Amino acid sequence: MAEVLIVRDEEEAGALAAEAIVNLIRSKPDAVLGLATGSTPLTTYGALARRIHDEGIDVRRVRGFALDEYVGLSAGHPESYRSVIAREVVGPLSLTPEHVRVPSGDPATIRTAGSDYEAAIDAAGGVDLQILGIGRTGHIGFNEPGSSLASLTRVKTLTESTRRDNARFFESACDVPMHCITQGIGTILRARHLMLLAFGHAKADAVAAAVEGAVSTSSPGSAIQLHPHATVIIDEAAASKLEFIAYYRHAWSNKPEWQGI
Repeated sequence: MAEVLIVRDEEEAGALAAEAIVNLIRSKPDAVLGLATGSTPLTTYGALARRIHDEGIDVRRVRGFALDEYVGLSAGHPESYRSVIAREVVGPLSLTPEHVRVPSGDPATIRTAGSDYEAAIDAAGGVDLQILGIGRTGHIGFNEPGSSLASLTRVKTLTESTRRDNARFFESACDVPMHCITQGIGTILRARHLMLLAFGHAKADAVAAAVEGAVSTSSPGSAIQLHPHATVIIDEAAASKLEFIAYYRHAWSNKPEWQGI
């Protein structure tokens, strides 16, 4: 069972997540972070940036791997995830740019981009802590419903609902690419710690399916139930469909301090 932490709001969630990441970096200065994009992890990156700068934490050796990338957008496109990661993560956190990788969405090399990315993750020793969001369809990364639970980094076709959700970042839904390259569910499950964040009523059904539903390719997020160290940090709205909410609160309030997150 994943550990479920129910918090007041996104700011509290960001502070909790940042605390776990800071502790990891202090114990392992060359830690490998799995980096999600989108609006969900922004408070985590903001809180982490403040901790790094206020406390003088050395992150020069920290490495990172983004979850996914659009296929066909130029690396310099403002909505390519390479640009987003540079703008929202590498810069604010003062990470070494050369230590942060994003899957290549270049059509010229797309046939080998997945295996190349898997090899790079393996060469880095694997991901220590993977930050995740979850889509309304239950997708993690760009692993849409139907994705194999053993899948590795590969090209996927985005659902129309995901393209509509991401249209807010583009001039119109027509401008959202049809294809992406994403870490697979099997790739994600190899990370040593999964940290899934979700906020708002719109995510409540997906969270309930991921945490308490059957493990199924129809609900990609449910794969977190297979992981030995998965932490779910959600607000009250996102937790509203959970059946065992009282237990999650009880377990968190009585957790030994030495265990951390």
